[in-house]
Amino acid sequence: MVAISKPPVELSFLKPCKQTNNNHHPIKLPTIPIIDLSKSESKHLLVKACQDFGFFKVVNHGVPLKFINKLESEAMKFFSSPLSLKQKAGPPDPFGYGNKHLGQNGDFGWVEYLLLNLKLGPDHKNPTISVFEDNPEEFQCAVNDYVTAVKKMTCEILELLADELKLQARNVFSKMLLDEQSDSVFRVNYYPPCPEIQEQEMIGFGEHTDPQIISVLRSNNTSGLEILLKNGSWMAVPPDSNSFFVNVGDSLQVMTNGRFKSVKHRVVANSLKSRLSMIYFGGPPLNEKIAPLPSLMESDEASLYKEFTWFEYKKSAFNSRLSDNRLVVFETNHNISS
Repeated sequence: MVAISKPPVELSFLKPCKQTNNNHHPIKLPTIPIIDLSKSESKHLLVKACQDFGFFKVVNHGVPLKFINKLESEAMKFFSSPLSLKQKAGPPDPFGYGNKHLGQNGDFGWVEYLLLNLKLGPDHKNPTISVFEDNPEEFQCAVNDYVTAVKKMTCEILELLADELKLQARNVFSKMLLDEQSDSVFRVNYYPPCPEIQEQEMIGFGEHTDPQIISVLRSNNTSGLEILLKNGSWMAVPPDSNSFFVNVGDSLQVMTNGRFKSVKHRVVANSLKSRLSMIYFGGPPLNEKIAPLPSLMESDEASLYKEFTWFEYKKSAFNSRLSDNRLVVFETNHNISS
């Protein structure tokens, strides 16, 4: 059995212990919206979830379990490999293998990851995957099968949203993911167990919003994901390896002129068990113009955001810290939410 390498414990990863409720009154937490894609009412519930939470869980999603299990198995093989082998797939540029360092601006986390470029297409070999000594084609095939199925489900969700919003073109969101130049990426995060930390919690991935249109996450049954509620408190998301969790991205928030909310989220490391998450980030082409959709706005409604291209926003996000409000520099004077 190969020992899984662990990043060293650093104080910058720590966050204070959870505060106790001294009033002894039970704190009522909201319930994560659950969307059953097989039900006719899913359109209405999807829009409500995007407005109220910016986050929801999807069941009866249609993604074959064999694709999920295969990719998880292949990913665990990689992260269980010797560090020297994994480092051949790095350092990230931004694609490749990374360990602890998140971006170029000083963010750290108790995490190892693989970030893969989806623009290469199924017929091109991803250079990151070439480090797999046994059978790199098997991992590439697992990624392709999984991403193709998840992308199909994601486009279905975006088209259901467009239907419920009464948009004339139901592919107004999904066409950006289906475009050959779509700047979508795929990330696999591995959070090793951290038994050294008991009295405090270890930040696996710091608080942030996702800049793309939409992100779709699936993880194993280890807890750790938390979302930030409107009252400023963090809510733990119960894990469910058979379902997907969906985040509204910053770009979708802009396109709906703030109707949909891009929610801040983070991951806290587990002291006993490892966590593996696989995330599809649905992004538009680099030259795509992002702005509130005129067809969604009332006649007297002011635009809360300036128009920008995805390239401009991506560049701005790349030069920011994880926890920064990346949209603030693109807000108009009419946006008083900040």
